[in-house]
Amino acid sequence: MAALSAALLAVAAVCAGDAAARTFPFGARTRAVNDLGNQFVPFHAHLWDLLHGRAGGGVLLNWRSGYGTSLLPDLGTYLTSPFAVLVAVFPRERIDLAVYVVTALKPGAAAAAMAVVLLRQRPGPRWGAAVLGAAYALCGWAVVEAAYNPMWLDGLIAFPLLCLVVEWVREGRRPVLGPVVVALCWAANFYTAYMATLGAGLVLLVRVAVEAGAGRAGPGAVAWRVAPGRGPSGRAAGGGTPGTGRAGCGGRGAGGAAGRRAGAVLGRAVLTVLLGVGLAAPVLVPVFLGSRHAYPGWTRRFEAAEWADVAARVLPVTYSFFTPALFLGAGALLLAAALPFHRAVAGRERGVWCALAAGVVLSAQWEPTHLVWHVFATPNGSPYRQTFVLAGVVVMAAWTGVAAGGWPGLRPLLGGAAVLGAVAAGAAGSALVSGAAYGLFGGAALVAVAAVLLLRAGAGLGAGAGLGVGALRGTDGGREASREAGLRGDGLRGAGALRGADGGRRVPLVSGLRGVLRGAGLGWRVLRGAGGLLLAGSVVVPGAATTAYADRERPARLDHYPSWGAAHDVRAAAVRGADGWPGHRTEPGRPQLTGNDPLLVGGQGAAYYSSHTPEVWTRTLAALGGGWTSHGRSLQSLDNPVTDALFAVGARWRDGRLVRSAQRLPLVTVRPSGPPREPRYGASAFRNQELLLGARVYGLPSDGVCPVGHEVFAWAPDFTGTARLGGGRPVELRGGLPKRRAAMVPLGIQRVAGARVEWRGRGAVPRGSVGCLDHALLGEAVARLRAGAAVDVRVDGDRVEARLAPGARGVAVLAAPRIAGWRCEGRPAGEYLGLVAVRVPPGARSVSCAFRTPGLRAGAAAGALAVAGLVVAGVAVRPAAPTGTAGAGGRQGRRGVRARRLPGWRG
Repeated sequence: MAALSAALLAVAAVCAGDAAARTFPFGARTRAVNDLGNQFVPFHAHLWDLLHGRAGGGVLLNWRSGYGTSLLPDLGTYLTSPFAVLVAVFPRERIDLAVYVVTALKPGAAAAAMAVVLLRQRPGPRWGAAVLGAAYALCGWAVVEAAYNPMWLDGLIAFPLLCLVVEWVREGRRPVLGPVVVALCWAANFYTAYMATLGAGLVLLVRVAVEAGAGRAGPGAVAWRVAPGRGPSGRAAGGGTPGTGRAGCGGRGAGGAAGRRAGAVLGRAVLTVLLGVGLAAPVLVPVFLGSRHAYPGWTRRFEAAEWADVAARVLPVTYSFFTPALFLGAGALLLAAALPFHRAVAGRERGVWCALAAGVVLSAQWEPTHLVWHVFATPNGSPYRQTFVLAGVVVMAAWTGVAAGGWPGLRPLLGGAAVLGAVAAGAAGSALVSGAAYGLFGGAALVAVAAVLLLRAGAGLGAGAGLGVGALRGTDGGREASREAGLRGDGLRGAGALRGADGGRRVPLVSGLRGVLRGAGLGWRVLRGAGGLLLAGSVVVPGAATTAYADRERPARLDHYPSWGAAHDVRAAAVRGADGWPGHRTEPGRPQLTGNDPLLVGGQGAAYYSSHTPEVWTRTLAALGGGWTSHGRSLQSLDNPVTDALFAVGARWRDGRLVRSAQRLPLVTVRPSGPPREPRYGASAFRNQELLLGARVYGLPSDGVCPVGHEVFAWAPDFTGTARLGGGRPVELRGGLPKRRAAMVPLGIQRVAGARVEWRGRGAVPRGSVGCLDHALLGEAVARLRAGAAVDVRVDGDRVEARLAPGARGVAVLAAPRIAGWRCEGRPAGEYLGLVAVRVPPGARSVSCAFRTPGLRAGAAAGALAVAGLVVAGVAVRPAAPTGTAGAGGRQGRRGVRARRLPGWRG
């Protein structure tokens, strides 16, 4: 129930915030901002096509984008989350809704996972675990940063799952399931899973340090570990090391034993991670190599945020792209801030959790540790992507205080409130905070204080009621009732539950409330219910408000795109009706709806936006006059008759209608062998197109005036503004290298002698910026190439077979970028001006090329080795017969296991 409650709270808060902001699907405001609209919605649309058999290819090669790109790295980056397949149950035209549902479910799953792991770490109040789980899922990083990068939300789920694996590793349990969970997390999204693994490793060190400290302290200082959901019946009968069932002993022997146990735990942890990453290798290795072959894009040096801004981001309803989104619900923050002052918790345990939280904060601001968190490369966008780990650590610290020492009393709460007040004061120097942020933060903190006091009072009344029943029914009944009230009624332990809030001193407010309600049989339930609702409100309300605030801010600060609507329907229907693949390509064209229109509306286009955009395609398209955004990672469709002919484009969407062209080549053409030196592109995009075509078709007038009847093109990659031919309509160019590169654009037919191109804007206009295309010459060049081209081309997923004309000789060129992985006639493919090429042997009547994702074999081999290791672990560890007792050893006594070949594992 705790997991389900946490999930419902998190999903309800996210949906409530979106509804308050009137964001899709609750209103007209689009949520398709930045990468969500440009990448995730189109990629999920392509996944829908794959699952329904309408993708026009397999899982290795994507023929729709970039005129042929590797698909497996994109699948491993954007679409291997177990949640992604849910899009298949929605209609394709409702893909935005499908992605929203997937995005909303992920915080719910993260909340549920966190609630489970909290109760697994230490038994305590289930409602408290549910609220803290929801607080984790509603952290600022999740609702502000990851909401429009859904793949990051898999890391939000991965962190508590990996911390659950930490518990199994500590206990020597689940040697097979543990690596499988690691593999699932890494395959879902390796980037955030890496960060989650680092965070889980830090949590493991804290858990081992606490346990080792308890072991060295001897029997008198043992912190008992009770199996979640099993009550205290699993408690050992005598002193011992926590959860081990061994008798405690002090001195050097105990310290040595604790050290050996810690070493065994760390060894099992390393083995579990290695096996898990190995199992995920068939996905990870292609993704890694895809990144190596990608265009480098934007690189920047890390700059630490101002500490005032860091403090400001702890508050709700703040927004900033280059500062860490540290917001966490006030209830969780208060409980974590109260931990240093909560003396019912062992000092060592308080110290290590507080040190871990502080260390994670500092590591985010120091460049060497920042690089460690981000796989040794500063991200192109938000530089604080590991912030969710800090949220998880803070939530676990809060839970440690509640579960180990009960709900804190007034004194630790005042100490925690003072810490929060200091944070708020530190934020005063930041421009990111507002009066609304302070008001919501302060109000939620006050509600959280009241909630905790009510919960503590309710727990005390429940424990007292249990002892009262015991006086009437006997000692055993009293113990059972007290146990029930203490564990379910919110974590108070022993006599402290009866003495009051501060170790024997009664707080007048709480004691008076107890006295009034003690006469009513349900008094403690009323207090606990009211406190639980207030605690949930202190988390859910600020979380929903921050969600709504971010929903409003993002479209104003980031590029945004429309949700699927009538324009998408019209273009998709037109492209689908003109489809002739592989006889010809159908370009979804310009103006583009997103950076991945071929994935979204169909067809086979040049446009492509991914973290794996191939460097060879970026450079080839740029040489031919193509444009880009996002520092070369988002390539745009190039509307040009020469490149359309070269890349077999037979239909194109242009300015609201579909335009067909018969002046095109087949996918495979044959070029003469030529001189020994390979041709290379030069500085002029017009001359580069002619080089690939093999004929002169452009005039480049020195005065910028084209002959009447020629089509005029403008090319100025670094220019931002408009270009217009005479009195014609202005055409926009969006340059600004290196972030944006303006594509070559058509200005129309020269109809008036002497009409010039007018440039209005800023940026460089290079020499030779005006090209005059002679369509008659283009037609002749296309006819010559077609005469010697392939007479039949068949495409079967990742394989292309071309039947050649009789007597063909030279170099066969496939109109697809020569990305890594192409092989022709059993050998690595050659390259012809950036395209796939293979020399035609004398007398050959056909050629064939196939694509295999780089790293697929190596990943499969690593996965097979990991599977073998997992099998060994599964065979070597087998269940042992139950001992029949629940005394020393607790859970091990009930469900013990015996390891034959792997010391330390208990299965």
